[in-house]
Amino acid sequence: MIKRQLINTIRKALMRSPSVALIGPRQVGKTTIALDVAETMPSA
Repeated sequence: MIKRQLINTIRKALMRSPSVALIGPRQVGKTTIALDVAETMPSA
């Protein structure tokens, strides 16, 4: 799997805010990166 550089940025943003929007064109990996972050962060 390709190492995602934005994972740490997304984690930091989630520490500051309860939600973060991932936007971009189709098929760039938005869902994949969201699932990767979700595996390592606690949920409510």
